[in-house]
Amino acid sequence: MSASGEGVTLGMPSISYDLLVIGSGPAGQRAAIQAAKLNKRVAMIERKAVIGGVCINTGTIPSKTLREAVLDLSGYRLRDLYGASYTVKQNITMEDLLYRTDHVIRHEIDVTRHQLMRNRVEVFSAEAQFQDPHTVQLNETDGRGSRIVSADRIVIATGTEVTRDESIPFDGERIVCSDDIINMKRLPRTMTVVGAGVIGLEYASIFAALGVRVTLIDKRHRLLPFVDAEIIDTLAYHLRENRVTLRLGEEVSSMELVSDAFGEHVKIHLASGKQVLTDTALYSVGRSGATSTLNVQAAGLATDDRGRLSVNERFQTSVPHIYAVGDVIGFPSLASTSMEQGRLAACHAFGVRATSVPALFPYGIYAIPEISMVGRTEEELTEQGIPYEVGKAHYREIARGQIIGDTTGLLKLIFHLDSHELLGVHIIGEGASELVHIGQAVMAFGGQVEYFVNTVFNYPTLAECYKTAAFDGVNRLGLAPIEALSVPGAAA
Repeated sequence: MSASGEGVTLGMPSISYDLLVIGSGPAGQRAAIQAAKLNKRVAMIERKAVIGGVCINTGTIPSKTLREAVLDLSGYRLRDLYGASYTVKQNITMEDLLYRTDHVIRHEIDVTRHQLMRNRVEVFSAEAQFQDPHTVQLNETDGRGSRIVSADRIVIATGTEVTRDESIPFDGERIVCSDDIINMKRLPRTMTVVGAGVIGLEYASIFAALGVRVTLIDKRHRLLPFVDAEIIDTLAYHLRENRVTLRLGEEVSSMELVSDAFGEHVKIHLASGKQVLTDTALYSVGRSGATSTLNVQAAGLATDDRGRLSVNERFQTSVPHIYAVGDVIGFPSLASTSMEQGRLAACHAFGVRATSVPALFPYGIYAIPEISMVGRTEEELTEQGIPYEVGKAHYREIARGQIIGDTTGLLKLIFHLDSHELLGVHIIGEGASELVHIGQAVMAFGGQVEYFVNTVFNYPTLAECYKTAAFDGVNRLGLAPIEALSVPGAAA
């Protein structure tokens, strides 16, 4: 069945499914395919013309592909070797950057469609609206009509939509939201990003790497409070090195479009009385659950003030046979965690035992430089009264760091002071989101920091940072020489 709903005849009697999934993003895909693998009859509802949700079409995939295009064409990765003026292509345009993005989006849509087809998941292009807890009306997006479907179990995976302030004069060109980025016609000379969440930080650093003068405004006095303070301080330093102006603790009171002899600009007024004049303003103050058209009240559900649904540890809503997964339930709102939530919800819905370890979910922030983390931060451990020590390795100490031109990266291990059990891994630098999985695996088995001391890593690789950081951490303890530490499997 195609994503357009081709082959679906309107006006037929209601069809009943074992599972109905509303939304085709990562969470919905995984829930639908998991249920299909259990030989259940599954239907998926997607209100957009294409499948994949925000992740593929306007969010995760476009922004990460845009980031790679920027790094490649700007020569940013090699500037430590060849100088600040080094670039692969002069006069980079949005067309140059989006060529790669469009290719990846088309490929991912095709891969997703094929996965759903071969698992016999029926896909309807329609807007879903609850009639009762088991019944949903599908209003075809092409205007051909509507039909009714029912299901024993339902998974809501509608994701989020941009939170828009009605007082902001969005025009899609000068004042934009994150969904508008891939439709921009030209690169601005100056950009102001309002909102320093993950999305705002990523785009601020991406455009700064292209030489755009960026101003970042946020009401909070600290960037990303859930990230280790030392790592986020390092990111702030690199942003400033790329000429990003940080206006933290500042609130935007209004925005307006203004014209002068040099063209059209955006004037941003801050509550403190300051003003910022910029070519383009990216308004990124968060996202709201995409539930406004679902009529969830008819199903016995209620949302919070941001359109999000509350769930229990099994991702059940207050109506037990209705599940909610992905960004629509809030933090952490990552594609990776959303996929896992979809799988777990489908397994629980059909009585299949499945487990996961949320405490070991890794976070990836695709700013420039990249950040990734798993486990707890120093701040969390201090608040919990857990004694710990840290070990650090700088990329500049590692041959691979010199080879690839990243001399500013940092890998940080946090381990228990007494048991030496690994409690957290925090990385900033090239390949952070890949490297973090080494530490994640060790943490999953309750490993100690000595594991990295006694392990041989390929040379030269960034993975060696684990060994260097482990040596650093153990030496901070002031114990016997490292050679005298017990080696697993060695004779007593």
